[in-house]
Parts: sequence; C-alpha cells; structure tokens
Amino acid sequence: MKRLGIDFPQKDFFVSVFGDGVYVVGGTVRDFLLYGGAASERDLDLLVTGLTYEEVAARLEGLGKTDTVGKSFAVVKFSRSGKTVDISVPRCDRKKDGAGHGHRNFLVQTGPGVTLEEDLGRRDFTCNSVAVRLSDGRVVDPHQGLRAIAERRIAMTSPASFSDDPLRVLRAARFAATHRFAVDKAIYAKARRVPLNELSAERIADELARLLLESEQPSLGLQEYHRLTVLDKLFPELAALTLTIQDALFHPERDEQGHHSVWAHTLITVDIARKLAAQDALDEPRTLALLLAALLHDCGKAVTTTWEYKRGRMTVTSAFHDSRGVQLAEAVLERLRLESRQGFPLKKVVLRLVQHHHRVYDLYRNREEITFRAVARAVKDMEGEERLLLLLDFADRRSREPRPLDFDGLDAIALWFQEKKEEFRISQETIRPLVLGRDLLALGVPAGRLMGAHLKKLYDLQLDGAFQTRAQGLALFRDLQKKGRTRKK
Repeated sequence: MKRLGIDFPQKDFFVSVFGDGVYVVGGTVRDFLLYGGAASERDLDLLVTGLTYEEVAARLEGLGKTDTVGKSFAVVKFSRSGKTVDISVPRCDRKKDGAGHGHRNFLVQTGPGVTLEEDLGRRDFTCNSVAVRLSDGRVVDPHQGLRAIAERRIAMTSPASFSDDPLRVLRAARFAATHRFAVDKAIYAKARRVPLNELSAERIADELARLLLESEQPSLGLQEYHRLTVLDKLFPELAALTLTIQDALFHPERDEQGHHSVWAHTLITVDIARKLAAQDALDEPRTLALLLAALLHDCGKAVTTTWEYKRGRMTVTSAFHDSRGVQLAEAVLERLRLESRQGFPLKKVVLRLVQHHHRVYDLYRNREEITFRAVARAVKDMEGEERLLLLLDFADRRSREPRPLDFDGLDAIALWFQEKKEEFRISQETIRPLVLGRDLLALGVPAGRLMGAHLKKLYDLQLDGAFQTRAQGLALFRDLQKKGRTRKK
C-alpha cells in the first residue's frame, strides 16, 4: 500500500478532530508533490469521510472561524491560526437534464452515502483525483493520478468530465500554463465538441484572470485556448488574430507553423508584460490590467490589416488598428463583465492602454520636436497610469527581438520618456487644472457652456506651458477677455 508524507498545515489538529476519516485531496496533493507545498492559500483542501456536512461543521464549532458559504457544495471554509482550509464531505454530482451543460444543471448528493472513490471519480483531471489520508499518508489513487503528476500530464478523470462542467476545458489550459503540464491529445477531440455558451461571464472571466495572473508564461495557456477551440467559441476577436498576418520585416516573430501572425506577436507580448509586472512589483489589479491590455492591444488588426505599396514594396499595414481595437476590446470586456477589480477601474484603464499603446514610441520618434505639451498630454490621458503605458509600449516593441524574454530592465526609449517627465516635472499633481469653475464664477463668468469652453481653453494653455500658477492663469484669462472685448469694438 503506497503512502505519502504530506506536511499539511496543522496536520495534528485536523487528525485530532476527524481521526482517520480526514484526507488531503485534489489540487492540494498535486501541489504538495510538485512544489513541496500548496501553490496558494486557495488550494488547501481536506475531505472528511463518514460524516455529514452538518456534523463536520459542528465538530469545528468553537475551534476557529467557520464559514458555511459553500454549503450547497458541502464545503466548510475553516480558518485557524492564519490559515484557511476548505473542508468538504464526499460528493457525487448527477445531471438534472442530460442535454444541459451548465454548472447549475446538477443534483448534488453528499455525505456518508457517497464513497471516497466516487468523490474522486467526479473530479476534472486525474492529477486532481488523488487522496492521501492525513493520519498515516495512505494513498487512494483509483485513476493513476500520481503517474499523471509525475509525467506532468493533464488527462480527464472521466469521459464525461467536460460535459459535467464545460469550464474544465478552460481549466485544462490554465493547468498547462501554471504547472507546465502537457494536455493529452484525446482532450483536444473532446473539447472541440463541448459547447461553452452556457458558461457564465463571471466564471469565464475568473478563469482567464487566473491564467494570466498565476502563470509565469501565460502564453502556454493562451495557446491551449487556441488548440482547445476556446478562442473560436468565447473570444472570436482573438481567434481572428491567428489568421491575421503581419509584415515579416517589422515583425519577425512567428507562430508554431512559421507564420508571422498577430497572434504570435500577442503571445510574446503577454509573456513580456507578465515579466515586467513581476519586476515592477505591480499590485494584482494593475497586473491584470497590463496583461489584458497586452492580450487585446492589437485585436484591431484583424479588421484593419491590408496590403499597401510603400517604400518601394508591398507592405502589410494596419492603419487605425488602435482605435478599432478599443471597440473590439470593449466588446470583450463587456461580455466578460470586467468593469473593476478591488476598486481599480480595470476596464477604463485597459481601454486607455489599448488606445494609446504606441504613444511612447511615437513621442520618441519625434523626440527632437517634443515639447512639454506632448508629454503632459500623454500623462493626462492615462490619468495616473502612465507607468502601465510605458510597460505595454516596451513589451510591444520587445516582442520583436530574437530573445524577447532575455532582459533585466527597460530600454533607451522607455528611459527617455521617464527622463522627459522628470525634465518637465510632469506628474498627475503638476498637470491638475489650476483654474477651476469657482475661480471664473468669482470673475463674473456664469456657469454653463461658455464657462466650460473657457476652462478647456485655459487647460490647453496650461498644458502648453503658458502659465504655472493659478494666479498666472487668471491673469492670462483677464488679458484674453480684455483683448476679446477690444476686438469686438
């Protein structure tokens, strides 16, 4: 009988509460074997046999913080000594409607009437279908999950795995990226026939976010989205990029088949953005914004790419792909209901990044003519998130290099933009409007369209460097008004 020693947090405590009936299960076993510990706090899972959900909750009462939010799926969230563990009882899911594919289309049976083996059999992949008894390390592995983990391979636990929950198709891609697992060939044929239209926007968005945030190289999972037909079914705006070519002279990056596709460029850009986010120690909302912008920054090329004769040869061009890309990116974000994250205006920032993703390079190309106004407007348009713009611009350009991920810091173009900001002393604070509506009210300007026009004119002059203080701005306004009255006479 195979045994494994798993150093589960507070192991002795849980054994004292549940005895031999408590097991480490699922992704927790996988991650302990792969990494010597759980990949994250959300992956600490125990299963208790021989008890009902209510009996499990009762035994934990008074021993820590008990949250029964997962009662419909027989899961107790239990917190003690700074650790949160999901504790469940064996569960067996049966479809209400044989033709339905939604995750709500189940009758859930739980408790002592369901065996441990039945519970493991309803799980998604064999690498997640292993249990280890906490008291003595006895392994229960009816689906050869240990072998799959050792081989870093994703295989379905049951032929009905995807029909039970279509989200598992996306999860296969995430595991391929986060754990660098290979996907069994049989999964591709199965996934092609799985409808994804019944999945909720929230579940899709959560899977995509986890893939981007939890992977060092998100492209591995995004490429699986392509192979598993997830792009075709859920992200047609991105699927179109796999068939959109770029000019090989300016974009030497190629896909697996050797084509200079926009998709190949996008995958590399996302990986560079992921590395930049880690180097910059971005918080989670900004990391996600940068990665989503990298994923969507060129989606407009699918509808703008054409041939054009210029510079003595036929060239692939994509004029105005940034503005068209904003429209397509907005459609994706609205479909996923991605508006904000932890109070951060995610959608707004992503769309601004897509709109302006060439801004830094364009400024650099015209650096001999660049004034305070041009840099100030770039900072103003990003509303405090110009650092993300700088990183996206770098990732976009870096993707064309022979070894795109082999870098330690930013390049001369990015550093130039930073230096210009410092030279002109430009920040969100320094480019706030100095003259406000109340200032013009005090001068007798009535509220309304005329005041709005005056304020806009004054702010444009401020960004042009015409004045640096409120007093100077008001003096300039009075002078302009006087000149205007003189001209009328």
